[in-house]
This record gives sequence, structure tokens and C-alpha cells, in this order.
Amino acid sequence: MSQNLELSRDAKTIFVVRSVRGFASGFGSLLLGTTLKSLSISSLHVGLVLGADVAGNVVTSLAVAKWSDKLGLRRSYSVFFVVLAISGLVLAFTNSLLMFIVVALTGTLSTDMMDNGPFASLEQSMLGRDLNGNQRISGFGIFNAFAALAASFGALATGLPHLLRLSFTSLPPNQRFFLVIVPLALTSAIIVTSLSSQLEAPANVEGKTVRTGLGRSEPTVRKLSALFAADAFGGGFIVQSFITYWFEVKFHTTIGTLGVAFFAIGLLQSVSFIIATFFAKRFGLLRTMVFSHLPSNVLLIFIAFAPNLPIALGLLFAVSLLSKMDVPTRQAYVMALVNPTERTAAAGYTNTARSVFRPFGPILAGASQSVFLGLPFLIAGTIKGAYDLVLWNWFRNVELPEETLSSVASTHPALDRKSNVQITSHKEM
Repeated sequence: MSQNLELSRDAKTIFVVRSVRGFASGFGSLLLGTTLKSLSISSLHVGLVLGADVAGNVVTSLAVAKWSDKLGLRRSYSVFFVVLAISGLVLAFTNSLLMFIVVALTGTLSTDMMDNGPFASLEQSMLGRDLNGNQRISGFGIFNAFAALAASFGALATGLPHLLRLSFTSLPPNQRFFLVIVPLALTSAIIVTSLSSQLEAPANVEGKTVRTGLGRSEPTVRKLSALFAADAFGGGFIVQSFITYWFEVKFHTTIGTLGVAFFAIGLLQSVSFIIATFFAKRFGLLRTMVFSHLPSNVLLIFIAFAPNLPIALGLLFAVSLLSKMDVPTRQAYVMALVNPTERTAAAGYTNTARSVFRPFGPILAGASQSVFLGLPFLIAGTIKGAYDLVLWNWFRNVELPEETLSSVASTHPALDRKSNVQITSHKEM
């Protein structure tokens, strides 16, 4: 493969669409919370909506893993955007708890700026097929950087209605601004129809029908899913709402200060996605995943004992810069580790595992605070650190064919690097 990053038209299209979706996620995730509060929906019913969102993400991600290769990745991608547009339209006008739950169950409603739902599984699978080797590493880095930046600006844009009301008092209620999502989603649905058929799973190879779904890689995907579930469970102890609460209680931090801080965190995460690609090319995907993530979890534990606001924010910024370096490398690692025909299923199942167990973290975090206010940071850092160590122990001797080829190519320049390498096997664990 060429050392220069030459992305296909398909990859660039996915980056653009992911950026649009990122803005919509950042905008909608914050708007949802304020809308539920403005409608005086009880905390129990808010929990039902958020629980339905988790259930929707799980069900639709499993559906993607099982059927989207047969139905067509591009068609599935476009349909989900149409459903997202309908969801935005419904959310803008409904006052019904039932309708909020129905929309959440579609799997298109994002309650987080960076999601692991059906869209993410489809995007990872298509990029996994389109890109190879170092190109895939860089591609996933750019993909996540664009998403984080767009989500940060989307979150920042939720403050515009309040500012506009200072001059235009006749503006509609905040809930109506869900309508912003509608044209973004419909435009994306149209754009993705231009993606090429090369992103689809091959129907047959050398006259033989290709089996989609998990096959030979199933044991590996099961292990990865268990590990990713543990990591997501640990991350659930320190969701954004808890961090905000902790800063307010411990340091009496204003919401304005926290808003700027979280915007800065989004920018740092974008930078970390790009930095990760350089480390991954030099040291390998697994080493970059583990040895960037592990120090961040040590720093996460230190936050619990931060004596003042500047040190706490400094530690949080450092964690944000390091902890997200494993996101593009993790996605590229999964795509490189499994057979090409299994990539959609692998993305779907590993993303589902992250979605299922993460919600339990906030519940336990609330309970643990009665013992020590910063205990969730300590628990999260410990669980996520253990994940890093087990991941390294289980997979450090597993060879990725593309990394082996890259190593050979670096010492043999005459090697045809533009060959489209297809992984058909990997060293069994």
C-alpha cells in the first residue's frame, strides 16, 4: 500500500455523512434531556426512555449483524437515515411518553455524542471493506476525529435557541428544534445511495456462495465482545452527566465552565484519534490500544483524589486525550482480525456488547457515591485497567496478517503495496 493516504470516494462520502450524523447526535443528545425536563416527565419515565434507547441500539445492532449483509449495507444505511428523519419529526411535536419510547426503540436516537448503534456497525463494516492495512488505520482515525468534532459543534449549537431568544422572543420552544435533524438525515439518506457496490459483501467467490455472519472468527469475536462489554461497563461509571455532577458538588463549578470544558474535551478527543493512527502504524494496533488506554485509566483513578479544580480538569483533559486513542485502533483491529465476510457481524456484535452493559454503570455509580464521592472514578479506572491487561494477555501473540505484510513491505520497497490484501485466516488463540 502506498505510504500516502489515498482515500476512495466511498470513504470520503462516509466521512462526510458521519460528520453530519455526528452533529445531529451532539445536538439531539443534549436537546433530548432538556426536552424531557421541559415536559415535566418524571425521572422514572426518563429512565424508561433511556432504557428503551439502549434496547433499541441492542436490537438494531444485532439485526445489522445478522441481516444487513443480505439486505445490503447501503440500503440498510439509507433506511436508518430515513427512520432518523421520521424520529426527528416526531420528537419535535410529540408530548407522549409512548412516542418517545417508540422513537428510542428504533435505535436511531442517540443519547450520547459518540454512539455504538446500528449506524456505527454499518460504517465500520463498510470502511473495513474499503480500506486496508495502514490505510484502514488512518481512515478510522479520520472517521472518528470528524465525528467528535462535529458532535462537539452540535452540542455547542444547542445553546443557539437561548441566544436567539434574546433578540427574537417569538421563537418556538426548544423541542421544535428537533426539526433540524430532519433535513440532515434526509440529505444523508440521499448521499449514501451514491456509495459503490464494492462495499457490499460478495455474493460468491470463484463460483461458490459466500457465507455471511460469523464463522471461523466466532470464538475471537466472543472474547472481544466480553472484553469490550467490561470496558463499556467501567465507562458507565463515569458518563458525562456523572462527571458534571461530581464537579458541581465537589468544586461548585458553574455550568458555563463545564460547557467550555466539555467542548475542549471534544477537541482533545479529535486530536487523539489522529495521533492514534501514527502510533498504530509504528507500534501496531494492539500495543497502541493497550498502552494508551492503560495510563489513562491510572489518571482516571487520580481524579477521585484531586484537591482542586485546576488539577481535576488537568487530569480529565489528560484522560480525554489518551483514553480515546483506542477507539479507531479498536475498530481497525476488529476489522483486521476477522475474515472479510465476517466484518459486518463482528462490528454488530462487538458494538452490541458495549451497548448492553454500559447502562448498569451509572446505577452502581450513584450507589457507590454514598461511600465516597469520587469512588466511581476509582472503580471505573480499575475495571477499565483490568480490561487492558486481559486484552493484552489474550491477544498479544495473535498475528494480524496486514501488520506482518506492512513489516515486510517496509524492508522490501519493491513489494507491490497497492495489492488489495484480503485476510482469510489469523493465528488461532
